[in-house]
Amino acid sequence: MGLFDDLKNKAASAVGAVQHNKTENIVFPRLPDTLDQFRALPQAQLATPFDTAAMTVLALCFYPKDKDLSLAMLDYLRGPRPLSGMDKQFIRDRFMDSDYVPRSYFNGAVPSNDYTPSEPYTISVFENPYSYTDQNYAKLFINSGGADSPRYVQLRLAKDGKWYLWEQFLLSGIRQPESSNPWA
Repeated sequence: MGLFDDLKNKAASAVGAVQHNKTENIVFPRLPDTLDQFRALPQAQLATPFDTAAMTVLALCFYPKDKDLSLAMLDYLRGPRPLSGMDKQFIRDRFMDSDYVPRSYFNGAVPSNDYTPSEPYTISVFENPYSYTDQNYAKLFINSGGADSPRYVQLRLAKDGKWYLWEQFLLSGIRQPESSNPWA
């Protein structure tokens, strides 16, 4: 046994014990039309950070069609901390140029099909080894069909046992849909 073999083995077992690499596919057989239907979804129980992250994508998808409904959905996901005026302005600004960004997080939604998701509507949410470094917070990731790197959502565990939306970083620019890209 080499001089550092014992140290290597201890380090490897310690890293293995704390690594998180779980992926959950959150499936929505049909999409809600109202806030009540949104709240009635099984994922709306906010029992896991994965559910809350996927529900965030779903809520943002409604913004181009019905801003008030989308913001009400986001407020529901944020629990005791509703959106501020600055939060609402930020979301409005992100939708000025494009309405397809949130759709890009559904499986099958890519520039070549104008970000049309596959059915059933599925969002793959995953963690990494650093997802739970802060107590009562989770930082989960979602791939976009139009971006080269995943984007993340930060969630917070409340006293009631639910995971609420704390921050989302899902509205950054991505590749244009091919139908609106003159260079495609």
